[in-house]
Amino acid sequence: MKINASRLQQHFEAMSLIGKIGDTGTCRPAHTALEKQGFELASSWMHEAGMTTHIDNFGNLIGRLEGKNPELPVLMMGSHLDSQPYGGRFDGVAGVLCAIEAVTILHENGIVPERPVEVISFADEEGWRFNKGLFGSRGILGKLEAGELQRTDKDGISREQALKDFGCDINKFNESEYKPGSIFCFLELHIEQGPVLDLAHKPIGVVSGISGPLWWTVKLKGMAGHTGSVPMPIRQDALLGAAEIIVAVNDIATQVPGAPTVGTVGTIQVFPASRNIIPEQVTFTVDLRDIDLERRNRYEQQLRDRIESITKKHNLTYEISEDTNSDPRYCADWIKEIIHKHCENLDLDAPELMSGPFHDALAMSYACDYGMIFVRCKDGISHNPLEYASYGDLALGTEVLLGTVTEILNKGI
Repeated sequence: MKINASRLQQHFEAMSLIGKIGDTGTCRPAHTALEKQGFELASSWMHEAGMTTHIDNFGNLIGRLEGKNPELPVLMMGSHLDSQPYGGRFDGVAGVLCAIEAVTILHENGIVPERPVEVISFADEEGWRFNKGLFGSRGILGKLEAGELQRTDKDGISREQALKDFGCDINKFNESEYKPGSIFCFLELHIEQGPVLDLAHKPIGVVSGISGPLWWTVKLKGMAGHTGSVPMPIRQDALLGAAEIIVAVNDIATQVPGAPTVGTVGTIQVFPASRNIIPEQVTFTVDLRDIDLERRNRYEQQLRDRIESITKKHNLTYEISEDTNSDPRYCADWIKEIIHKHCENLDLDAPELMSGPFHDALAMSYACDYGMIFVRCKDGISHNPLEYASYGDLALGTEVLLGTVTEILNKGI
């Protein structure tokens, strides 16, 4: 069986028009009309692949190819169709469209699997709109946290309201949850979002595991004053304190040369944001990730200590709220072996590599075994309109995915 590379390319190009920004960019916020439009298009392709479709109460699009034994745990694949506000055409989209193509080939060849197969576009993987990601994948596992529906976006719209506007019933979340043991395994194809494969001139990689992300929101408070009259030694400048903490994040994350630790401050808000008022309050985010949990925990404590000393120096108060905290999660060896086998069948020398970014597979790893296939992206650029993966590489990744799915469908029955 061979995938239809031309059809796959057409699907990517059609999806890229929804929420298009500039020549190559995409903005499809979660739980919006743009994401719904993307769901409608993807759903039409799922129907052509013999799947039934629905949108659950978490805002996930689910396509299901029924198996001969519907009671068997499902083989699940997918990713997401929501994008960053200034994103590219392939992040998340590849995992959904390549999975649809794999199921389409099964359907076109008259293959009715023993177990059901589902393709999911998970809701709000990205997390930027409500500052909390993996919403749909955590939702189906009953892993949502208190207060998540009350989170608001920049326009003051709560997630609760956004879900209602999307057509979801927040009072029926339990009807959309999967029972323990009902998912056999999860597969996700994704662009690498890093430069390893591109530098190695390898189109496909096999993921070994996903770094554990720690997300904070930090709020510093000082005292506003006139910039022309308050002497420097007695100022309580919240932005100055924030600047020193931001440098500390970088220093801590880079203390071991070559380690995969990464630390980032991605957003910052200053109040009252006037050029002649000393900043009174600063709120910023911290993103700290590592595949080594012990090292990440050690760095977290170092950062807490630095925040304590810096705020004391500038006579500031501070609050740290934890938005996300996940351990590193490793792919199942048996799935990696199958992926490697089907790479070899295509004469692909596919290296193993870890994933710094998190994915819906991270959430799914708490419910079942999982495996991931990486597709090379040019210069490792992602979360940027310049993000690019060739259709040839995406077709190769889909061939590997199809072979993996076909073999897994015969396991565990």
